[in-house]
Amino acid sequence: MGLVAKRTGTSSQQATALVRATLTTLAERIDGGEARDLAGQLPEGLRPYAFAPTETAERFGLDVFLQRVSGRAEVDPERAKDGATAVFDALRQALPPEGYDDVVSQLPAEFGEIADLTAPFVQRTR
Repeated sequence: MGLVAKRTGTSSQQATALVRATLTTLAERIDGGEARDLAGQLPEGLRPYAFAPTETAERFGLDVFLQRVSGRAEVDPERAKDGATAVFDALRQALPPEGYDDVVSQLPAEFGEIADLTAPFVQRTR
């Protein structure tokens, strides 16, 4: 949470909301098995947010993803985008490369705006 708070310039409470909202929305967007694998690699307190509601991923684009994050975290769309980007960056650092790649390989190319889909981890700057 601290990494997300620092990168977004938000309070720890708002960063927590952004992390939870992003993980919940991501779990809806990827297959259930992959969501379970992701959950298993997260700290215990975050695991419930990464469980998919169904086995089949919902197919929606980046705009819908960010709308859902925005609504769940109760932030404006720009803050939702910054938060989701910070969460993906944190996942990229925290997960083994193959674990991160398994998650992002299920996302369409437009998600490259918030998640590094191909290159090795490089810290982003604003």
